[in-house]
Amino acid sequence: MTTPLVGRADHALLLDLLRLPTAGPLETGPDFPEPELWAAQRRYAAAAAALGFTVTHHAPARPEDIEADGVPLAVREAAATGPGFLRCQPNLVLRLGTPRPRRRTVMFNVHLDTVSGMEPVGFDGRRFTGRGAVDAKGPAVGLLAGIRAALTARPGLGREIGILIQAVAGEEGGALGTIGTRPLVEQGWYGGLNVFCEPTGLRYLTRASATMTAGIRVDGDDAIDDRPEHGHNATVLLGYLAQHLGLVLPPLAVEGRVCVAGLTTGPLHNRVYGCGELLLNLSYTCGETARRMERAVGDALHAGLAEFHTRFGGVRELARTARDAAAITRLHWRKKGLPALAGTAPWAEQLLGEAAGIGRWPDEEAAFTCDAIWLADRKDAAAVVYGPGSLEHNHAHARGEFIDLAELEPFAAGIARILLAFHDTCIGDTPSEEQPS
Repeated sequence: MTTPLVGRADHALLLDLLRLPTAGPLETGPDFPEPELWAAQRRYAAAAAALGFTVTHHAPARPEDIEADGVPLAVREAAATGPGFLRCQPNLVLRLGTPRPRRRTVMFNVHLDTVSGMEPVGFDGRRFTGRGAVDAKGPAVGLLAGIRAALTARPGLGREIGILIQAVAGEEGGALGTIGTRPLVEQGWYGGLNVFCEPTGLRYLTRASATMTAGIRVDGDDAIDDRPEHGHNATVLLGYLAQHLGLVLPPLAVEGRVCVAGLTTGPLHNRVYGCGELLLNLSYTCGETARRMERAVGDALHAGLAEFHTRFGGVRELARTARDAAAITRLHWRKKGLPALAGTAPWAEQLLGEAAGIGRWPDEEAAFTCDAIWLADRKDAAAVVYGPGSLEHNHAHARGEFIDLAELEPFAAGIARILLAFHDTCIGDTPSEEQPS
């Protein structure tokens, strides 16, 4: 009987991590307890230490990282509330052995922060449940099991190639790695090959979309429910715009997705709310697509406001809202300008596909957004996304999130094959121009 790669100690570590609440403040809000990311990363580092890893860096992002181009408005606003926002979201870098040249270094990235909402934590011998089971605490534990298997197969591996692990915060909540992965990459903690451990159904993915967030804000006058015509009804106006944009924009997003997201005006029944906001999240695969969709949102909003004026101008309770709709509505971008990963180097595809035997994510299947975008413009590095399970099937970000042991085991085996193939590529013949340099 073959000894499993993901053993009892790995089961215990994953359950330990799942029990720790690690949703960041962008997910939970300022009134919730601080995430236990420091504790989660220390426990992860302790497990990695058994394989020979040492802590190279363990600290939050710096205040100056907030000022970089492309940092979402939500991150800037939260950071402005005080130093606690960054302090409770540290990032961990682990290294095996001594530093090696970049072309001989593999970096694995996992995020230990989660979305909000605690899920029952459990393991029935087959399935792990809990928030972060598939996104991405399960992959984080499977990664260590895979590295351990590679070290068992080739004990000198850690002396001949470099292995880095980034265990980051700030992936969820719309931060998109701007206070996690991006600062670590900018400080040089990445390799010639970089594997982002996210759910891909055990296929390697060479693309990662980015997102931009539009806010449509209505700033009008409130009114009492007995005289609704005296105010501006932001609820009706934004509700109409939500339907209009939800109909018009998706056909234009050929390479991405349009998510008509939160709509907020007020919670009470006995008043007309004159102010509110509608949020749209739009994914894209390249800069030109982003610019085209930015223009499309502005055009669609202009057309929607004109239609609202015509349709509701004769309704007594909404005539003032219709008349002033264009004047009280504005579009602002809460997030834009982030890079997208459009592909990877041919040598990396050959290494994963042919040498390591990992299946490839089909070109016709849409990619998703993750921190791999921060390797998009690095000429000295290749990046791929690879992990167990799927965002949809395993209920990532949803009720009932899980990961099966039967998904973690082949993932660990795949990690081992990637490391051994990378080792053979780097240590074998003299590196060619097609190899990392």
